[in-house]
Amino acid sequence: MSTRKSAHHSPTLESETVLVLQGGGSLGAYECGVYKGFNKNGIIFDVLAGSSIGAINTSIIASAQNAGIDEPSSILEDFWLSLSENMSFPNQFLQSPFPFMSSDEMMSIWSSFYSMLYGNPKAFLPRWFNPDSKDYFMPYKWTYLYDKIPLKKTLKQYIDIDKLKKIDRHRNNNNNNKDNKAHSRLIITSTDIQKGEPVIFDSAYSDIDIDKIVACAGYPFYGLRWTEKDGKYLWDGSLLTNTPMLEVLRRSPQINKKFYIVDVFPRQQKELPTNMIEVWHRARDIVFMDKTDKNIEMLKVTKKYLSLIKTIYDILHDDAAKVDQTTKNKLKEIELEYRSLNEKHGASITDLVRIGRREGSLHYLFEDADFSTYRIKKLIAEGEKDVDHILAKQD
Repeated sequence: MSTRKSAHHSPTLESETVLVLQGGGSLGAYECGVYKGFNKNGIIFDVLAGSSIGAINTSIIASAQNAGIDEPSSILEDFWLSLSENMSFPNQFLQSPFPFMSSDEMMSIWSSFYSMLYGNPKAFLPRWFNPDSKDYFMPYKWTYLYDKIPLKKTLKQYIDIDKLKKIDRHRNNNNNNKDNKAHSRLIITSTDIQKGEPVIFDSAYSDIDIDKIVACAGYPFYGLRWTEKDGKYLWDGSLLTNTPMLEVLRRSPQINKKFYIVDVFPRQQKELPTNMIEVWHRARDIVFMDKTDKNIEMLKVTKKYLSLIKTIYDILHDDAAKVDQTTKNKLKEIELEYRSLNEKHGASITDLVRIGRREGSLHYLFEDADFSTYRIKKLIAEGEKDVDHILAKQD
């Protein structure tokens, strides 16, 4: 298989390679496997963007890449294996009463219920295990079920915050500096609870710390606690967008992009739901699956308008000698408007590669809460295998 290298940041950079990772709880282990496959094939990303668990994954990747680690995927894999828990259940628990459900599927169900009841010692702590907390005996006043303090401690072991500081563009563009090393840009998303607006953390403009990363992963429907940061109260970025491709384009509108998008929620499902649990499961998949097709169509229309404005300007400009001063002034206005629009929407998507997780016969609503070692390792292996397959097809 051929080795691929990305063109890193330089004054003449014409395009940049972007990895976009979705939110999806423990399904983020699949994204770990996908990145492991990319890393194995020599693909280095200029921009890393993510929501929820995707924000955590991309933060670990950006830190490792910027630190110059030879195998940055090993850091991400170590993180996921540290979250995984060795679980063993009595055989009677794994014997499904339903003929269509295997013991493997039953284990997934029990593992997710175990996580919901006991939490995860490296990620989230159930509130009912903290009797010293305020309002402990008044659950009707609770605004969260799980605290993310363990996650903060864990991330400090895998992320070098100094590698996520604001990008020094002068240093990155100084080709005479022999120590100059391209700096991967990190863009992660959260949601302002009170304003209902996105809050984007971008290493091109500000330092990114552990609190900002954790703020991007507070999914309220699973009871995860919000984060207070810089006077704002923040929830999970997936509430507004689970595939932050458009956020990357808005933040970097002048450089063409090659996107790699990892979709952990299946786009297609042949079987119709057969019960309410499967109905909710499929509805959730549709809500959070990759919807970038609409964004791409919108970008194509914008590019056509820009091309049309440029063509009209060129035609009129060629005949400028034959027009009066008033028309020349209008031409100047058209030129300024074109430049303004091009600065905001000038980037093109040169290529789009999708890697999508597939499901077997089990369509279980809480599979994204299964942190068993068996499931985490299986997801990592599936992600890596899917990348190998897609890259082989490209070759």
